[in-house]
Amino acid sequence: MKKTKIDWADSSWNPVSGCLHGCEYCYARGIANRFGGYNIDPVGESTFICEKIDGTKVAMLTHQLSKIDKSGNVHVAPYPYRFMPTFHQYRLGEPAKWTTPRTIFVCSMADLFGDWVPYEWIQKVFEACKAAPQHRYLFLTKNPDRYINLAKQGLLPMEENFWYGSSTPTMDYKFFWCTGANTFVSIEPILEPFTDLLDDSIAAVKRCGWIIVGAETGNRKEKVIPKKSWIMELKKTAAECGVPIFMKESLREIMGDDFIRQYPWGDRT
Repeated sequence: MKKTKIDWADSSWNPVSGCLHGCEYCYARGIANRFGGYNIDPVGESTFICEKIDGTKVAMLTHQLSKIDKSGNVHVAPYPYRFMPTFHQYRLGEPAKWTTPRTIFVCSMADLFGDWVPYEWIQKVFEACKAAPQHRYLFLTKNPDRYINLAKQGLLPMEENFWYGSSTPTMDYKFFWCTGANTFVSIEPILEPFTDLLDDSIAAVKRCGWIIVGAETGNRKEKVIPKKSWIMELKKTAAECGVPIFMKESLREIMGDDFIRQYPWGDRT
């Protein structure tokens, strides 16, 4: 666990890393590839790589692997298999070590609820969160159907400090879901305007507990620069629906005096 540059959380924690969605604007893949690989297993036999039925490979680690640089210095290897889905079991106890309450983004370097993630991994992450109830945990996925399926089975924790987010870059209101849990939507990067809302879309927004919106960052050749009107329309809809909205730093210059940050909890405004 560490401090994060993600401006709607205090810390990030990655008991699982890696993803198979293949988003062209993904920042996490670049980080994992840049700091990926390892050449030391200080304990031995720490890794178990299994190939799932559909041919997907996932890895499990019992302890941290290491790397030696050209100067002979030893460093930890945070993403030994780069962006292959990897369960870092040795990280599960980290939240309990933080005594000061934090808002934690769980798996900023993965999609914990991707179809390729074994349920056992998810369950152990939930258990680790419950063991450190002093924190607020924010989850984020592009696959909210798995939230819904877990909830139907009674397997999705409904603790007040658990927030389940859905990530969507386009106007797809299936991501504005609700099962009785705390929910939010992250529209980042926003790739098109959210306009011409229908009655069912408005109802979907009202069920949401929080909206986060941000522009694409980085230097991708096809990078989308959002128009201010896109964000203003979303801001107006959020206000009409009584839903707090949080604009990421990437929108500050675009929005000017209309830049706003709201939280759904009371300790930060």
